[in-house]
Amino acid sequence: MPFTNKVVVVTGGANGIGRGVVSAFAKKGAQVLIADVDENAGKETESELKQEGFDVLFVQTDVRNPSDISNLMKTAKNTFGRVDVLINNAGKGLFKSLYEITVDEWDDIIQTNLRSVFLCSREAAKYMRDNKEGGAIVNIASTRAMMSEPNSEGYAATKGGIVAITHALAASLSNERITVNAISPGWIHTGEYSQLTTIDHEQHLSNRVGRPEDIARACLYLTAKENDFVTGINLVVDGGMTRKMIYEE
Repeated sequence: MPFTNKVVVVTGGANGIGRGVVSAFAKKGAQVLIADVDENAGKETESELKQEGFDVLFVQTDVRNPSDISNLMKTAKNTFGRVDVLINNAGKGLFKSLYEITVDEWDDIIQTNLRSVFLCSREAAKYMRDNKEGGAIVNIASTRAMMSEPNSEGYAATKGGIVAITHALAASLSNERITVNAISPGWIHTGEYSQLTTIDHEQHLSNRVGRPEDIARACLYLTAKENDFVTGINLVVDGGMTRKMIYEE
């Protein structure tokens, strides 16, 4: 799945899953824009990958701000000449009693996690449709779109919305030769992996907790031109956790 000379934009690309996705595309030969609101982490990620010889560029971006999104895509076009792939990964959590969540907090997570997917996809598509081969968009949702624990209404609502907007965008952009898919990660550990316990791993049919590179490989699959028959889906990457029956003794 070569990505040489492909231009890839990854939102929330400075940390965690996003950073893993940036690294994976860079290693496949892509020119990658690291979009993140965290300037320090963004510059650090850019510096480290450039030292390894990869072609990356950090663009400070607040995905709640439409002008930032417009600037991000214009920068990709002006710097590298095109936009081929967008990974909508930026997001935040909100785990708080429904009786205590403020309207501002609710609006913030909607704008950060969900509205940004629409705005980023629309801006990227304006450039992708000029490509002979179109483009590919992947939206990072969550298994929490399908299951919940208490005090997660805001997060669940945005992730469920991402799954729904994915197939809507796939339909709207099909004539532009742009595929749109979602990935729903389960437990993806972005910290020190060795600190996880046996119980943590055994909650999965895979017998291990996920890593950022598991999601990165799924992104590579869904954005490879050879796989343009795949569009409008939600790919669950969770080690089988949502399919495992768990009894408490």
